[in-house]
Amino acid sequence: MFRYISLFILVVILGCTPKSTINSTSTNDTKTTTSIVKKDNHSSEKNEMAKAEDHANQKDHQGHAHDKKEGAKDKAQSGGHYGKRPVGPQKTHYEKEKHFANVRQMTFGGDNAEAYWSTDSKQLVFQATNEAWGAQCDQIFFMDVATEKTKTFQPPMVSTGKGRTTCSYFMPGNKSIIYASTHKGDAACPHAPRSLNGKYVWPVFDDFDIYEADLEGNIIRQLTNEPGYDAEPTVSPDGKKIVFTSTRSGDLELYVMDIDGSNVIQVTDGLGYDGGAFFSPDSKQLVFRSSRPKTPEAQKAYKDLLAQGLVQPTEMELYVCNIDGTDLKQITNLGGANWAPYFHPSGKKILFSTNHHGESKRVFNIFSINVDGTGLEQISFDNTFDAFPMFSPDGKQLSFSSNRNNGGTRDTNVFVADWVE
Repeated sequence: MFRYISLFILVVILGCTPKSTINSTSTNDTKTTTSIVKKDNHSSEKNEMAKAEDHANQKDHQGHAHDKKEGAKDKAQSGGHYGKRPVGPQKTHYEKEKHFANVRQMTFGGDNAEAYWSTDSKQLVFQATNEAWGAQCDQIFFMDVATEKTKTFQPPMVSTGKGRTTCSYFMPGNKSIIYASTHKGDAACPHAPRSLNGKYVWPVFDDFDIYEADLEGNIIRQLTNEPGYDAEPTVSPDGKKIVFTSTRSGDLELYVMDIDGSNVIQVTDGLGYDGGAFFSPDSKQLVFRSSRPKTPEAQKAYKDLLAQGLVQPTEMELYVCNIDGTDLKQITNLGGANWAPYFHPSGKKILFSTNHHGESKRVFNIFSINVDGTGLEQISFDNTFDAFPMFSPDGKQLSFSSNRNNGGTRDTNVFVADWVE
């Protein structure tokens, strides 16, 4: 949603987003540990929110603030909250990116994000807004990785071409995919407000449900059918479970279901937007990003927006837990927007996108951190936007989305790099 940004500050961008009010209080907060990175010298949450509000009325852009991806890219690229878009060297690979080798650009124009691997590490499924491809708003496409891509390449669309989609993922066997879509509620692209009363917001579309489709684009079945938002699905490496975000409880919480959509279990119950979840390599844990408002004022603001089908994703941190919700731990306490997390193949580290390291908060880069909250390391060094790091199942490659090498445009493209430890 986003797993979930024109990209998601933050989803989804970005993804992969929410709905009505909640009256319950957090119970998982009591289980949160304190093994987290110390916050850098950033402004207070109040000042950060004020900064976002000051800029929220600047030029809006077309697209959906998903998982998961629209908002972060808007901020990073075009003024958004944090000033003018920086235009630097047009490169696919920066010298400091020591963990990257053989970086390949896979798309050349439009908004392309959330590229997730097939289980054989040979294909990527991703979402794109590209009028040349017949996608006025996010639709789902897939492509092989081995073939060199050019500007004339057009991948096949596997969604319906109707409504808006987000957060696709290969199912076991690589003969079908799952994704979330609004097409059943309305065939048109839904309107996506970018600000409300001077506050930057993401919309949460009630029409989102999760579907399985074959690689010809034929829908096999609908996996969710509850009122409200159901989106941001990802599949466990063992092929047995799907995690997703839903508003069926009244708040944006994580749920796990069997691969056929049965046996739905609620995972989180803390007040705030829990989303963009992925399984650990052993399929026993989840990593996700969450906004967890702490003060009465922040909680009220969150509930009031959620009642209108909106969220304000300017403060998010990373958490891990078991797939049943136990042993919840907060991993980061960096401030700003920390999102799009994904486990390293070892299961001992997490890669994610963050804007914590810059005073302006307009630059997003990929960092890694140990699951115990230590060992923070910067991985990517583009001067605008890098996000959605995803390891191939064989652990040899990393896909990510970036504004690098786009000629100073707003285009976000998919890249693949060989991973170097």
